[in-house]
Amino acid sequence: MDFSDFRKFVLRVGYPIHCVHCEGLDLSIEEPKHHPSYEITTKCNLNCVYCYSKVAVLNKTAPKPGYYGDLNPKAITISQYGEPLLAGVDRVAKIIERLRERFGDARIDLQTNGTIDFTDLDGLINIAMISLDTSNAESYEVITGSNKFNDVINNIEKAVDMDCTVTVRSVFLPGINDEELVKLAEMLGEMGVDEHFVQPCSVYNECLKDLQKLGFDLEKSESLYDYLRIVYRCSEFVETVIPGCIKVILDEILKQLGDFNDLKFVRRSAIARKPPKIRRDWKFVIE
Repeated sequence: MDFSDFRKFVLRVGYPIHCVHCEGLDLSIEEPKHHPSYEITTKCNLNCVYCYSKVAVLNKTAPKPGYYGDLNPKAITISQYGEPLLAGVDRVAKIIERLRERFGDARIDLQTNGTIDFTDLDGLINIAMISLDTSNAESYEVITGSNKFNDVINNIEKAVDMDCTVTVRSVFLPGINDEELVKLAEMLGEMGVDEHFVQPCSVYNECLKDLQKLGFDLEKSESLYDYLRIVYRCSEFVETVIPGCIKVILDEILKQLGDFNDLKFVRRSAIARKPPKIRRDWKFVIE
């Protein structure tokens, strides 16, 4: 790794289009909230080893179906819990159409695991954010408990031809998918994906033992430097971005460091001790 190039990359690394308009970009907001979202279901056809949504279901903090957030949205996520397309592509399309009737040109971000073809949503969504953490079927099955890797790849290839931004979102699981993420980035670049959104893992106690059985390195997951090195390596092949909330904090940290090398000593807390609970108000449901 060329350290000079790495430093330049860290100074200029960006965040995904999905983060535009998010309160997390404003450090003056004490408790920033995510975009408004429309939650469809907490069900999922995968069983990802780190999944916050299944932890929320286990702890009975998962949201009921409906719209959460303010009534003047600039962006709406479909959806942050579960796999929305399990409700059927037609049902998702109807919900988006109703949201557009109510909120006009608010950006619509589909958040999906990519196992279900969603090309019928072409023209309805602005961002397709597809989750994928590995570059081959074997490790995909280890992480997700499913053999749907080829389905996801096929649906990413289809999405690239849609009229929307295609973002593949990957969770960095040190000790499990370090090299896989780099190989995946090369594949995504060849497919013409717009963004590779790499984020560090927030580890819930309910998931920690299963992660560690797979070789998860908790200490490395708390190293901001190790995380950014993986992001940098991925950027060789495709536009690679980090969460906006991490970007703005990183910029503040870099201002305070006397020497860029001191970034090696910056740690993040990887353990998320409380089960996730939606922090926006429920407003309505679309029948």
